[in-house]
Amino acid sequence: MVVDFIPFPTSWPAIGIHLGSMDSEETSTTAAQAQLIRHLADKSTFALLGIAPAKASPHTEHVNRWIEQGQHGQMHYLANHLRKRLDPGQFLPGARNVIVVADRHASNPPARLPWKQVPHGRIARYAWGDDYHRMIKKRLHVLVDALRERWPDHEYRACVDTAPTLEREHAHRAGLGWIGKHTLLIHRDLGSWVLLGQIVTTLPIEHAAQQGEIESDHCGSCTRCIDACPTNCIDPEGYRLDAQRCISYLTIEHRGKIDPAVHPLMGDWIAGCDVCQEVCPFNEGSPTRGGRDQSQVEGQVRDAYQPRPPAPAIELLEVMGWNADDRRRAFQGSALKRIKLDEFRRNAVIAAGNAVMEKEDQALRDRIEELAKSPDEPDLVRATAQHTLERLGGTEA
Repeated sequence: MVVDFIPFPTSWPAIGIHLGSMDSEETSTTAAQAQLIRHLADKSTFALLGIAPAKASPHTEHVNRWIEQGQHGQMHYLANHLRKRLDPGQFLPGARNVIVVADRHASNPPARLPWKQVPHGRIARYAWGDDYHRMIKKRLHVLVDALRERWPDHEYRACVDTAPTLEREHAHRAGLGWIGKHTLLIHRDLGSWVLLGQIVTTLPIEHAAQQGEIESDHCGSCTRCIDACPTNCIDPEGYRLDAQRCISYLTIEHRGKIDPAVHPLMGDWIAGCDVCQEVCPFNEGSPTRGGRDQSQVEGQVRDAYQPRPPAPAIELLEVMGWNADDRRRAFQGSALKRIKLDEFRRNAVIAAGNAVMEKEDQALRDRIEELAKSPDEPDLVRATAQHTLERLGGTEA
C-alpha cells in the first residue's frame, strides 16, 4: 500500500473547468499541447496520463480538521507547508495545470510463497521492485525537458509523492480514477495497484475535465475494505482513516514503540499492508466487476517493479538478527530504505510473535526471548520483544 493518508469528503462533486484569462489564440493551442504531452508520455511508457487544472482544493476545512485531530500521527510533513499542499498556486506561483501520470506495479505474488514453509514477514506490493520514486521521477524529468524545449517560457515542477501536493485529488480531476473508500485512487481497469507522479506547470493545457472524463465513484455500497481492515482504521463511512492505526503507517512511518494492543492485529506485515486493496473488487481482474483480465493488466507492469529479493517476504529470524549492513544491502534501490533498522527489527519481532501465536516455533520464541533480555539491544527492539514475550506467556525481562 502506497500510503497517502489525507482524507476527503464522501461526496466528490463534479468540477467545472474554466480557462480564465486565456485568449482565443492560446485556447486554440491547448488541444495540440495536450496531444503532444500524451505522445511524449506514451514514449515514456506510463500506464496512465491525465491533465487537471491547478485549482485550490475545495476540501481545505476537511483536511485541516483531520490534521487538528492528530489523525496524521507522526507524519508532521503532512501538516508542514499545508497551504502549498492545498493549493498548487502556492506550490508553484502561476500554476495552471497538473500533468498526472501513473505506473502500474506488480500485484501477483510468485507461484511459490516462501512464508508457507517458514515464518516470513510480508512486504507491501508497491515495494516489491525498484524504488518507484526514482523510476517515475527519472521519466518525468525527461518529459519536463521536452516540454521546456518546446515551451521555454513556462515553469515545470516534477513531483513523486514527497512534494506538498494532493496527488490523488489531482489524479481524480485528471480522469485517472476515483478515490475509493480506502482513500486510495482506483482506476476502472488497473484497480488501485498504481503509483502516481505529477508535473505542476504554468503551461495552459486542455485537460480531462474539459472533455467530460472525470470518473465517478464506483464503490457504491461495497464495504469490503472497511470490513477487512485488521485495525479498523478506516472510517465506517469510508473515505477517511486514522493513520495512527493503519498498519502501513505503523510499520513505515511510526518512529517509536507500537501500542502492544495493536500487535496481534498486524499479522505478518513488516513493511506496509495490502489488505484493503486485496479485497477490492476492482483489483480482482474480473470483467463483471469492472476489471480486466489479470494477465493483460500484469503485462503493463514495468520489469523494474517485478519482485526482487528480499520481496515479497523476508524470513523473520533473519530480520531480527539484521545489522546496519544487512539492512543496507536488502534495501539498496528500494522504496523501503526509509525504514530505519531498529524499526524494521521491531516490526519483525511483532510479526514473529504473531507467527508463534498461530503455530509454535521454538526458534522464533527463543530469538524473541534473547532480544527481550539482551542489554545490548536498542531500547525499541528490546521493549517490543518484552511485550511480545509477555503475550506469548514468557517471563518479562
